Amino acid sequence: MDRSQEDPALSGDGRLLAVISHIQGRPTVQLRGEDGSIRPVPQLRRHQPHSSPSLSWNGRYLALITQRGKRRLAVVLDRLNGRLHPLPLPGGRDPVRLSLAPDARRLALQVADQGQWRVELLDLSEVLEPDRAAGQALNTPPLESSR
Repeated sequence: MDRSQEDPALSGDGRLLAVISHIQGRPTVQLRGEDGSIRPVPQLRRHQPHSSPSLSWNGRYLALITQRGKRRLAVVLDRLNGRLHPLPLPGGRDPVRLSLAPDARRLALQVADQGQWRVELLDLSEVLEPDRAAGQALNTPPLESSR
């Protein structure tokens, strides 16, 4: 890795690394596979600069902070279907840092609100499918045993 990389985030299974690299002077998220190969993230090219990346367990979801005009915006990218989910924050709060739960059901978000720092928890269960660890059971009722 070169010295211009910062903010490392590792997927729960350890197979994917997200870092912020300075490309042409702009902080840009890069995803690297186990073999060091760079995985493209074309959905985020127009939304720069990037900061505070966080990955779900298998790396299906990439959460980060982007810039849209003069506003900072927290977003979650579903890498499976390419959808970008902006997470609007009411009241003029600006996201500073974030952390995505491994299953992508919740997001911890540090915000700046009128000069104060706060951490908010967002429930993403209505927006995203869970990203479960390989082999983890779904929440289905147990089968009744035959007698």
